[in-house]
Amino acid sequence: MDTDRARMATVAAAGDALPIDAETISATISRALRLGSGRPDLGALAELEEELRGHVAALLPVARASAQRLWPSSIEAHRLTARLDGIERQAELGPAVDVFTAHVQVQLLARDCQWLLTRYTAEAR
Repeated sequence: MDTDRARMATVAAAGDALPIDAETISATISRALRLGSGRPDLGALAELEEELRGHVAALLPVARASAQRLWPSSIEAHRLTARLDGIERQAELGPAVDVFTAHVQVQLLARDCQWLLTRYTAEAR
């Protein structure tokens, strides 16, 4: 049951938040990280970028909620809040206009999403 919970964890972070599908998010991250070995076109990168932004949007409120449970003046709370703010800013960037920039954005979003998913699945246990 623990593996089922880790693979398909469902949490409503806010009132009308969608459930978090860890398996789908993990598959998207894997696809994004595999792109480094090929030359994808801008359309494929833009699609992945949009998927990753959606995953970050789903995971970010959960991570922010866990940050609020920390002692507000602690170093850990400040570090976590700063990291989450950086992830949010990266996810808010507009779509890339060239292949190289899109590739970099997809890689950064994939790593941020991976970090958020790791935190999420660790807390879901």
